[in-house]
Order: sequence, then structure tokens, then C-alpha cells
Amino acid sequence: MKIGLVLPSVPAYSETFFTNKVNGLEEKGFKVLVFVNNANTTHFNISNTRLAPRLTGSFLRVGIVSALRLIGSILFHFNSTKHLYLLDKADKIAFSQRIKNIISNSHILAESLDWLHFGFGTMVFNRENVAKAISAKMAVSFRGFDIGVYPLKNPDCYERLWNKLDKIHVISDDIRDLLYTHGFKDQADVIKITPAINTSLFKSDNKEFLGNKNHFITIARLHWKKGLEYTLEALALLKKESIPFHYTIIGEGIEYERLKFSAYQLGIDDHVTFTGKMAHKQIINELNKADIYIQYSIQEGFCNAVLEAQALGLLCIVSNSEGLSENVLNNETGWVVPKCNSKELANKIIQVINLPQNKKQDIAKNAKERVSKHFEMHQQKQQYVEFYKE
Repeated sequence: MKIGLVLPSVPAYSETFFTNKVNGLEEKGFKVLVFVNNANTTHFNISNTRLAPRLTGSFLRVGIVSALRLIGSILFHFNSTKHLYLLDKADKIAFSQRIKNIISNSHILAESLDWLHFGFGTMVFNRENVAKAISAKMAVSFRGFDIGVYPLKNPDCYERLWNKLDKIHVISDDIRDLLYTHGFKDQADVIKITPAINTSLFKSDNKEFLGNKNHFITIARLHWKKGLEYTLEALALLKKESIPFHYTIIGEGIEYERLKFSAYQLGIDDHVTFTGKMAHKQIINELNKADIYIQYSIQEGFCNAVLEAQALGLLCIVSNSEGLSENVLNNETGWVVPKCNSKELANKIIQVINLPQNKKQDIAKNAKERVSKHFEMHQQKQQYVEFYKE
């Protein structure tokens, strides 16, 4: 079976869920092609990558590339090109956009696939008919922002998509519910496959939670939806109570300057370390130094980092955003706090710090066992095989 996976770019260092998926399918004998808008092969070891035409730069350059792609698609892939044109016409898409769709999707029209799978919902716009044009089945993954945020500023953006799908992949029950909020009416099968990790990489001895150091940690892109400003505000409340702590934030992003200033303005900049991007082995080392993992996101599909923290026996405090309350079971494997409430987060952190040592050990043990039982990589790989075979 031949699978086409459409992504904005080759998977970034933090997007291990894509590389794991591709590797798992290839281990089972599938052939996987990855269609991307841009590629940096130094961060991606999969050779079967197809690059979209680069339609940026001078008017002359764009014109030449567009003409060559259009002519090449008509000459060498006439049937799929014609089919896409007619399908788009039936959807009453303007002539100029139909031509643009042929050009921008020419790298996909050139392939023969069994499945065309869009890795994010937002990758599907102006591509709703491409799978049918090449006689492939169509799947789309919804992971968080694409269904939780994007439709709020672009109402009905998926209206053309819903009745063209064969399957939808979601990563949590809350993400599944959001499909119906934004117009989905059971036109396709919806399959939940949660993120997973290789638990063999996250072995640790029982941690001693001493309570006199309180090393907190978060792994996150520095973006508004990660709720880091609320976390900093909560930690400022801990400082007012003279509770010792140090907070490490691993990641980079557009909000760095704002968050750095927030830490300074809140008077906790000497308690907070921004490490920037780190290699995965370094991240594991940092996690092992910490006591409490905090993921107080405003919007979050599921979060692999929380799984990794639980697997290492950290105490996890998360918000109730989408999949986080499925990732962590409140009062069983960690704690779930209503989002956007710094005071409530601070109170929960203090409560966890003051728990008896045996209670902390029980929560950590429950978390490690649950991750190992329900979120192991080999289980996820088999679920993807079944997703395409059924």
C-alpha cells in the first residue's frame, strides 16, 4: 500500500509523531511519500520526499515556474490533471483558482497513491479534490489548532471538505467533539489514535520529591496558546509566599521577548531559565532533574511532552484544554486545573508540593504505569496500519 502524507514542511525536531508514524508504516511494508512545501533534509531522514513548486519570488520567476508546472502536469499526468480541473469546476471554484490548484498540487498529481493523508486540517484548503483526482482515498488529521482555533476566525472553512473524506484521524475525544461544533455530520469514519512514546527511552528510578527545591519544567513552543504567561503569574504568587522554586522552559518561538519581559516584570526572572531548543537526549536529562511538569495551555490537542514527563515519574499539572484532561487523569496520574486562572494554578502547585511523600510516589507510579499500558509506540504503529487497511 502506498500512502501520501501532506505536511507544511518536513517534521521539525519536536514533531516526532510524524517521523514515528512514517517509520512505523515503512516497517510494516507500506511505502510512504511525504509531500511538503519546504524541506530541510538535515532534520529528516526519509528519502521519499516530494517538494511542492515554490511559487514565491519575482513575478517573472513565479510565472516561469507556474507555466512549466502546468504544461508538465498536462503533458505527463493528463488524466489526474483533467480530473482535478473538472472536480473543482463542479464545486464552482473560479477558473483562475482551478489553474492555481493544478500548479500548486502538481507534485501530488504526478503520483499513484492508495491514500492521501493531510497531516493537519489546515493543509487541505484548495486540495479537497486532489485525492479523488488521483483515485486515492482521503484522510485528514485534526490535532488542535486546526479545529480548535482556526475555524473561529475562518467560519465554515471546512464546509467543502466534510463530504469528500473517507476517514478522519483525531488525537483526543475533545478534538472529535470539535468536529461537530464546526459542521461535521458523520460523513466519514472518525478514528482516534492518541500520541504515543517509546517508553523504553524514559526509564527512571523512583523520584524523591523533597519539596525544598521545587524544580518545575515545561517543554513548549513559545506561543500564546501554551499559556506560559499564566504559568509565570502563578509562580510569582509562589514567590510572594516565600516558596522556593526554579522554572525551566525548553523551547523557542515568537513569544520569547514577551515572556522574558513578563518574568522580569513579575520579579521572578532570576527563578526562570529559557533554554531555547534542545536535543531530545538533553531534554530527557532536564526532565530527570525536575519534580513537577507544568503544561498550563490555553489550547492543546494532547501533548507528547506530558506523556514523556509522566513516563519519567514527574508530577504533572496540566490545564483542562482539549486532550490534556485525557492525557492526565485528575487526582489519579496528575492534576487537571481549569485554564486561564493563575491563582488556581498557584494553589494547585502549592497543594502538590505539600502532599505527603507516599502520595506523590503513588501518583507518579500510576502515571508511569498508565503511559506504559496505553501510550506505547508499538500500539500506535499498529493502529495506523489498521487505519489504512480497514
